[in-house]
Amino acid sequence: MTGKAVRVCVLAGVCCALVAAGVAFGVGRFGTVADGDAARGSYAQDARLADEAAGAVLEKLAEGGGERGLRAEVPWRVSEPLEARTAEPEPAIGALFSPGTDWDDEHHCSGSVVHSPDGDLVVTAAHCVYAGGFRTNLAFVPGYAEGKAPFGVWVPTRIEVDPRWVRSSDPDYDVAFLRVRRPGHPGQRLEDVTGAQAIRFGQQLPAPARLVGYPNDAEQPLGCANTAVAAGPTQLRLDCADVPNGTSGGPVLTAANTLIGVIGGRDGGGDEVTSYSSSFGEDIRNLYERAIRG
Repeated sequence: MTGKAVRVCVLAGVCCALVAAGVAFGVGRFGTVADGDAARGSYAQDARLADEAAGAVLEKLAEGGGERGLRAEVPWRVSEPLEARTAEPEPAIGALFSPGTDWDDEHHCSGSVVHSPDGDLVVTAAHCVYAGGFRTNLAFVPGYAEGKAPFGVWVPTRIEVDPRWVRSSDPDYDVAFLRVRRPGHPGQRLEDVTGAQAIRFGQQLPAPARLVGYPNDAEQPLGCANTAVAAGPTQLRLDCADVPNGTSGGPVLTAANTLIGVIGGRDGGGDEVTSYSSSFGEDIRNLYERAIRG
């Protein structure tokens, strides 16, 4: 469920400016990527590249129309049959875009707003933001549906992943946190606009849970609910069929709508019948705390 590779893009002029500034970047499988602080697993996003990405997305999408401060309450019940079906959009869950010069309007991953002191935090899978370098052309669209960005388009200011993901793409650390801003709206906090999910570390399993994500060729999210179980000491598993590419990074939520995982981890997120997440234990707690400290 890694999502398809984004076509190579080099933002002329901007990349030249980065070279002049001494910022290391290159062209990877996802387009233009930056080294960042690989030893720490951290990248301070270049504002010009971020604004380029937001502008490209806004050229394609209709902005606005969402209810400010909306809190979606989704009742939990086991899906029958156990397969993903189209679901209603939720304000705190959205699609990740990586626009480029040959962009075909598709989003490649999913993410969700997680509660933080500064109200600016998005969680997704590490493989959605780092592969041979940090993606420099990310944009998050919460509540995305049918070509619309009801709560605006948001771009990273920082991206945090575990250094063990940087070194070896270890599936036990396939989680990333993004601090974000909304270009053109200084001071606005994402969480104030969309609401946010509480995050829990060390969730006892099995537990009732649901997953939500955006297939990369669909205009609405899909969801599926079942019992989340442990798949060894470092992975969470939720059995639901037909969870396709693009859903990576989407949240795994308890019946109380608390975040306990993101689609990713083992086998890039799973196969035709099973979805995985890296377990939210102490390592992910430490990553979260590093992200909120900035």
